[in-house]
Amino acid sequence: MKAFVTGASGFIGGHTAECLARAGHELNCLVRSTSDTSRLEKLGADITFGDVTDRASLAEGMNGCDWVLNIAAAYSFWLPRKGTYAEVNVGGTRNVMECALEAGVSKVVHVSTVAIYGKPAERPFKEESDPGPVRFSEYAQTKYEGDLIAWELCRTRGLPLVVVYPGGVLGPDDPKATGEYIQNLIRGRMPATVFDDVLFPWIHVRDVAEVIVRAVEKEGNVREKYLAVGQNLTFGQINRMISGISGVTLPKFKMPDSLAMANAMFLTFLADIVKKPPLLGMAVDQIRTMKEGAQVDGSKAERELGITYTPIQVALDEAIASLRVE
Repeated sequence: MKAFVTGASGFIGGHTAECLARAGHELNCLVRSTSDTSRLEKLGADITFGDVTDRASLAEGMNGCDWVLNIAAAYSFWLPRKGTYAEVNVGGTRNVMECALEAGVSKVVHVSTVAIYGKPAERPFKEESDPGPVRFSEYAQTKYEGDLIAWELCRTRGLPLVVVYPGGVLGPDDPKATGEYIQNLIRGRMPATVFDDVLFPWIHVRDVAEVIVRAVEKEGNVREKYLAVGQNLTFGQINRMISGISGVTLPKFKMPDSLAMANAMFLTFLADIVKKPPLLGMAVDQIRTMKEGAQVDGSKAERELGITYTPIQVALDEAIASLRVE
């Protein structure tokens, strides 16, 4: 089959492209003109230059494809221009879904996030759980709004939709929030730990890719949701694993929740002025997301897609090893 993949040059997208190629599928990957395409070219992928806000590039790339895998997102807890979240996560999602309908593809897998559920009453929550009333970041809120558009098109226009909801993604060469957190910890930049007792859902990046590919390959699963989470671990457990692997001593000071939020508010205020990310990733949205945490049941993907989750210890081993070779 031939798959059109948005976000293919990103962290999850690159691993998904490799997984698709290993399974014998053809690829047409949507990338920005500034993206490094060497990894995708080695896979024999066709390249379409554009992005999800450009409907013409979407229509061009989807032409002749059987599947659409929408992985592109404005994933960050702070951006210098807040409108980017809605443009990509809401408007971009609408563009991809409507173009997929026009192209007549047989299946669309949209990659969302467990963060769209907020904090449901049910713990651990499952695919069918009702989302909580609040989402804790602009990223999560706009991904939630994009999901609503996709599901509405599924109900009203027959979009052949499947949605995957990853937890916190870990693995080698992660340029995003979790990778930055690991770097800051092992390089001694963090004066204190935060939210040591808060549970958070985690998954290896290769497992996310496997869930996405198996979801698109599986027959008869249109309208299904899959939470992609291998383990629920506290930040304290993650910190101790990182310390054990790297040999770095953890900070002795545990920052009180109220102080963490106050620092985040101040650092985000400064970041908005100077237009540079907050120090140590302490954006208000990131600290709120960490403070609230989540407990997620990812067993449906195991049962229905045959996934065997990789231990998070392995993901951290690989993430830290990739930092050591820099």
